[in-house]
Amino acid sequence: MKLFVTELKGKTVMTKEGEILGILDNFMINTRTGRLETILVTPAENIETRLFKVDPEGHLLLGFKTMKAVKDVIVVEYKYE
Repeated sequence: MKLFVTELKGKTVMTKEGEILGILDNFMINTRTGRLETILVTPAENIETRLFKVDPEGHLLLGFKTMKAVKDVIVVEYKYE
């Protein structure tokens, strides 16, 4: 299945265990390789952001390779740091 990035923005991001991390806000691309590298997630209110890498605006920075499924929600495989 192929989707446009604009179709993914605003989807709920959750762990495979069912914990809601937040809402997909954007992607970061490596301009040299053209590969998607990072997804930026606006954290849910109950998420302890200190357990994640975050950008200056407070978005959770999750590796693109952590995405495991995309349907009604985006499922990621994430281990806390």
